[in-house]
Amino acid sequence: MHRGPRRGPRAALERDGSIPVMLRRAGSWLRPLVAILLTAFVLWRAEPSAVVEAAARADLRWVGMAILLVVGDRALMAYRWLVLLAPIPRIDRPPLGAVIRIFFTSTFAGTFLPASVGGDAVRAYALARLRVAPGVAVASVLLDRLLGVLSIVMVGIVGLLLAGSGDLWSTKAIGLSLLVAAAACAGGAMVVFSARVSRLAQAIAVRLPFARLRAIAGDLVAATRAYSSFHGELANVLAGSIAVQILRVIQAYCLGRALGIDASPAVYFAFIPLILLVMLLPVTINGLGTSQVAFVWFFGGIGVPQAEAFALSVLFVALGVVGNLPGGFLYAFSPRSSPV
Repeated sequence: MHRGPRRGPRAALERDGSIPVMLRRAGSWLRPLVAILLTAFVLWRAEPSAVVEAAARADLRWVGMAILLVVGDRALMAYRWLVLLAPIPRIDRPPLGAVIRIFFTSTFAGTFLPASVGGDAVRAYALARLRVAPGVAVASVLLDRLLGVLSIVMVGIVGLLLAGSGDLWSTKAIGLSLLVAAAACAGGAMVVFSARVSRLAQAIAVRLPFARLRAIAGDLVAATRAYSSFHGELANVLAGSIAVQILRVIQAYCLGRALGIDASPAVYFAFIPLILLVMLLPVTINGLGTSQVAFVWFFGGIGVPQAEAFALSVLFVALGVVGNLPGGFLYAFSPRSSPV
């Protein structure tokens, strides 16, 4: 049976030849393979029987409290993206219900895609299908991501100071991760607030290969620059992002208490933001594998047994999946004409 042409952001770029088919196919199996291998290796080191025993002892009251906190962080995440639609004139904005549906269904899609990057792409593409300019749609998602990363860096630095973890500051991996994340945020801020950097980004955009890519990149730079006059909205989103990170730290603390891990809240404020940065790396599916390595490495450094640290990592990832389930229900019952 003949099938119609593929649609979507990736298909559009493939038609222009900007994504080699071989690389796309390699990525589709390489990321799950990396996730499986990393998880299996850390599980083997932690001893599967010990991990099962640690998980079986979990106090469900603390787990339930963590699940309740997920409701709060998902509501804040949806709110901050709604605020970032401010540059779109009210008369041209999509209906609120459609935007909310896009947000939650894209988070659900991100469960099965590399880190958060896949979910972001789905969200931008779905918003563009509601007659929002592609550059504007991508800019809203990009600013959401940059402010989210900035909030992780800020909470992480404060957490390290509160924990008094001087040895951690000297660790190259931690210093490098904070430096790279801060540099990415600074680069995005300069495109927004510096006319000179914005012109440089436009000059680079017009030299990119493929007409469609040049058009999207040019629109993206212009749309990002438009946020320079929305200081209050950006501050509002940053405050909401910081609140989201604080809720995530408290969620991890609740899960740790459920497993009987004896660590102070300050330790979680020092470790969880750094672990979240590791989980953002688009090398596996939904942070699987990388999260297990990060949890065992960080918490193992303060004497937490590998089995408990591994169980904590699994519960933390599972908690994110639970938070994404409402998007799955919305997707299942969305009309066929829905953009996602």
